Amino acid sequence: MTTVHTPAEAYRDDAAWARAQDASDPLARFRGEFLFPRAKDGQDALYFAGHSLGLQPRNVRPYIAQELDDWERLGVEGHFEARHPWMPYHELLTDMTARLVGAKPVEVAVMNTLTVNVHLMMVSFYRPTPQRFRILIEGTAFPSDRYAVASQARFHGYDPKDAVLTLEPRPGEFAVRDEDVLSLLEREGDSVALVLLGQPNYLTGQAFDAPAIVRAGHRKGCVVGFDLAHGAGNLKLSLHEWGPDFAAWCNYKYLNAGPGGLGGVFVHERHARAFDLPRFAGWWGHDKETRFKMGPDFQPIPGAEGWQLSNPPIFQLAALRASMELFDAAGMDALSAKSAHLTGYLEWLLGQLPAGWVEQLTPREPHRRGTMLTLRVPHQAKALVDSLQERGAFVDLRNPDIVRIAPVPLYTRYADVHRLVSLLREFFETHGNP
Repeated sequence: MTTVHTPAEAYRDDAAWARAQDASDPLARFRGEFLFPRAKDGQDALYFAGHSLGLQPRNVRPYIAQELDDWERLGVEGHFEARHPWMPYHELLTDMTARLVGAKPVEVAVMNTLTVNVHLMMVSFYRPTPQRFRILIEGTAFPSDRYAVASQARFHGYDPKDAVLTLEPRPGEFAVRDEDVLSLLEREGDSVALVLLGQPNYLTGQAFDAPAIVRAGHRKGCVVGFDLAHGAGNLKLSLHEWGPDFAAWCNYKYLNAGPGGLGGVFVHERHARAFDLPRFAGWWGHDKETRFKMGPDFQPIPGAEGWQLSNPPIFQLAALRASMELFDAAGMDALSAKSAHLTGYLEWLLGQLPAGWVEQLTPREPHRRGTMLTLRVPHQAKALVDSLQERGAFVDLRNPDIVRIAPVPLYTRYADVHRLVSLLREFFETHGNP
């Protein structure tokens, strides 16, 4: 991950200063590539919920319309004769996806949705034995991950109370210390079959020291995977170099694929030809050269594509392609640098509010987070979020008192951040000190 430290004195609580940052922002042009909800005054809303659902890129509509036109014009022949033939359409995203997550093209595939992919990866990579059957996750892992690992443990005949091992922060802390993860692996790793961590954690926004965890897990004989739902398109990732066995993510948050959009998987190159790994097979994962011979025996494609099940929905691929082209043009190095500076500005402005109004749960070190900040707002979180939305600002509420805010660098301005914190200040001045 890119680490950028900005001295506090470099920031100013000044709307003119924020506008000057926007004027010199080399990524400013990408904002115009997105469609924003409208506030009541007709202006673009302040959109800080891209960690939940990204905005619609302008090219989504024409890209989908093109496929609708080809379907109308060509029918079934669109699989081969469309302007972007449907048979290999998913391959249009392979190289861009690989660059996004720091992988080789053979290591990635766009397919299915996140929890489906997590299950498919666990079918292959969670192979418990009586001596090694536990799964290590965060105590605050996203519920779908918790359900998935518990159900996999039960499927193999283990009680989740025994099989699921959770990472917890120290008393009085919100984030899990990296040294505590490593010491737990050293202590318990011989019984751990699989390490599956959110990178970063969906609730606190904490990013782990992924390469160190991979090394520690592998040293103890564990398989290591990551849920990158909040990492893909947010963190600077180097999956091939870090060396986890697998990863899975959704594309509708930071990657703007649209509600329920297709997800992605990474399977490290060392497993590319591990055809003896158990897997749930489908015809789209079958060798492309013989797929249409319709033989009875499954011959997997080498690499991540070999875990595909069915031919993917073209309209969803088209929507994702519109966004991925923007990420590819911007580059994750530039996006990570802006994210660190912009999120640092949000953090600094929040620090100017009177003590007790908000409490930050996300780590303060830039290398331990992405663009999202998680705040605890005692007693008034829902009222705050309702007030912000009424005034044209989208953030995210997690009951009872958690507010998540993401200044996504592709389309968020410094002026938006300054305006949002001004609205927070006005709310608390009106509703009183909690």
